[in-house]
Amino acid sequence: MDSADEEKPRRRGLGLFGKRDYERDEDDNKRVASLTGSLFGSRDPALKNIDDYRARTDNSFALAAIPVDQIDKRYYRQEVKYRSSHKPGTVVVDPHAKFLYVVQRGNTAMRYGIGVGRQGFEWSGEAHIGFKRVWPKWTPPVEMIERQPELAKYCADCGGMEGGPANPLGARALYLVADGKDTLYRLHGTPKWNSIGTAASSGCIRLMNQDVIDLYNRVPTGAKVVVLS
Repeated sequence: MDSADEEKPRRRGLGLFGKRDYERDEDDNKRVASLTGSLFGSRDPALKNIDDYRARTDNSFALAAIPVDQIDKRYYRQEVKYRSSHKPGTVVVDPHAKFLYVVQRGNTAMRYGIGVGRQGFEWSGEAHIGFKRVWPKWTPPVEMIERQPELAKYCADCGGMEGGPANPLGARALYLVADGKDTLYRLHGTPKWNSIGTAASSGCIRLMNQDVIDLYNRVPTGAKVVVLS
C-alpha cells in the first residue's frame, strides 16, 4: 500500500447574488488573504495555493470562496513527499487518510483533501478516468432514489439536475470506468466544503470546488485511478 511520508435555480456571475451573499464572499476572500503568510508563516507549504480558494467566476457561475480558516490546513491542496510504485500521473485515493494524490516525478505528489463514502457505500479497486465534465448535470442512480424518494424529480427520465453552484457534483466531475463499464463512482466537486475530511458521501470522492478544478486540469482522460482498500 502506498503511503505519504508527510502524514503518515442556475445562478450566473455575482449579479444574481444578494448583497449579503456578495459581502460574505468578500469577507471570505479577506480571510484567505489574511492567512497567506500570517497565520502559519509564509514558508508553510500548505499555503502555496491558498489564494486559489478565493471567490471567483468560473464558466459564468459564481464560485464561492472557501473559508479556509475553518478547515484543517492539511486538507489544503499542496505538494508533498510521496513514494509510490505507480507511474506519474496516476491518481491514488486513500479513503482512510481522506487524501487524494496525483503522483509526480521525484517522489512527490500533489495532495488534495477529500470527503469519502460513508460506511456501507465504500468502493475500492482500479479504474481509469473515462470522461470528464465541466459543471456537470447530476442524475441520481435508481438505488439512491429508492433511498431518497425526494430525488425522483432529478431522475434520468426527468432530465437530471442542471449544473450549477447547488449541484452535488460541483464544478467538475471525473467519471471512473473499469472493464469498459461505468462504475457509477466519480471524483467530483462539492458546495459542501465542510464535508472534506469526513465520510459522508454515497461512495463518490468529493473535493472542494477549487481543488476539483485543479484536478480536472491536471489529470487527463484515461489516467489510472487506484482507490485503496
